Amino acid sequence: MSDKTEHKTLDHWERDVRHFSLRGRIRSFKYAIHGIILMLKSQHNAWLHAVASVLVLFVGFLFGLSDPEWCRLVLAIMAVWTAEALNTALEFLADVASPEFHPLVEKAKDVAAGAVLISAAGSTTIALLVLGPHVWRFLCDIFGPMH
Repeated sequence: MSDKTEHKTLDHWERDVRHFSLRGRIRSFKYAIHGIILMLKSQHNAWLHAVASVLVLFVGFLFGLSDPEWCRLVLAIMAVWTAEALNTALEFLADVASPEFHPLVEKAKDVAAGAVLISAAGSTTIALLVLGPHVWRFLCDIFGPMH
């Protein structure tokens, strides 16, 4: 059994905590990167989040946002990606725990998907609040003042 899938006892975990190694940290990053790639390969909505993230970052660079504006956008983007990653992890675990249909598993998946929706709606609102005034000024510069 690999060290990643080996059943670990509490004593084993305590030894791991006391033993810090650069190799272990690098391995942790590899697992995390693998998880992100797995999420992108398996979740269609992750691709939508990726496109939205790139577009928001591109528009932000075009308008030369201030540091506080960047912080707001980065936190909003991070919230959606975190929610999507947790939703994906819950779906994988739920599928293993209950390969057959179970109404409680369905409810858990729906609630997790709802969390992603809440995060995406909030992030969209933040993006509109941050980018909206810049887009409005840009359009007014091109077409003149709009009333």
